[in-house]
Amino acid sequence: MDGWEWDATLFAGAAPYYGRGRLPYAPGLAQTLAGVLAPDGRGRLLDVGCGPGTLALLLAPLFGEVVGVDPDPEMIAEARRQAAEHKVAHRTRWLRARAEELPPRLGLFDVAVFAQSFHWMDRELVAATTRDLLRPGGALVHVSDVKTGSRGVDGLPHPAVPYAAIDELVRHYLGPVRRAGQGVLTRGTPSGEREILTRAGFSGPRRHVVPGGQALVRTEDDVVAWVFSMSFSAPHLFGPRREEFEAALRELLRQASPRGRFSERGPGTDVFVWRTGPGPRP
Repeated sequence: MDGWEWDATLFAGAAPYYGRGRLPYAPGLAQTLAGVLAPDGRGRLLDVGCGPGTLALLLAPLFGEVVGVDPDPEMIAEARRQAAEHKVAHRTRWLRARAEELPPRLGLFDVAVFAQSFHWMDRELVAATTRDLLRPGGALVHVSDVKTGSRGVDGLPHPAVPYAAIDELVRHYLGPVRRAGQGVLTRGTPSGEREILTRAGFSGPRRHVVPGGQALVRTEDDVVAWVFSMSFSAPHLFGPRREEFEAALRELLRQASPRGRFSERGPGTDVFVWRTGPGPRP
């Protein structure tokens, strides 16, 4: 990524805001994956770059064991807390580590998922490592928001979230080039997953789109949490001006919606399923 290197501050301070701020996956994602993967409730799931466990916890009822891996200690702590709250702690394990450091001692898995995390990694290395951790016929699942389609709020009761104005405010405080940890992303995050996974020995993919479009109501606090949950506007990036920035952000949001409510439509979810080769379904 044009000289950018990962560092431990990428999502520093973002974990407490993640669950509230991030938009939910499309309804029916777990059911779609259950239909595609046909788990028997005894298999093992590896969530690489699990964050606070959002997807891992959603899928935990489908597997005998779920292992979440993330390098951020606050994300791992939040995942553990959420697992206990959802009463699935007995079937989850959480490991603080980079994806590039996945140890063979983790054993073999039936499914590995990457939920909007693969682009932060040494993708060639991680693809090969993950391939070695999957059973024959196992699946690598890449999950992301659908980037196309209209998400207008016509007919909904509240104003839209003023994303363009928020972006401008962030640039005013942090500069014109997108921040990421201690570095910047001059060209954004990379693409080309298809070529990388094919070279690593995966076949496919099969694409499944889970439709979104559900009407959501977002509060001022929800939108502030969304901002602080993002790598390009994580709390630590603002340094001593963090409180000043948050005050300016809240003022911007109150001007956009004096009642402190925003309407939004949930994004669809893109699911790409890759296989390790001929063999039984997991």
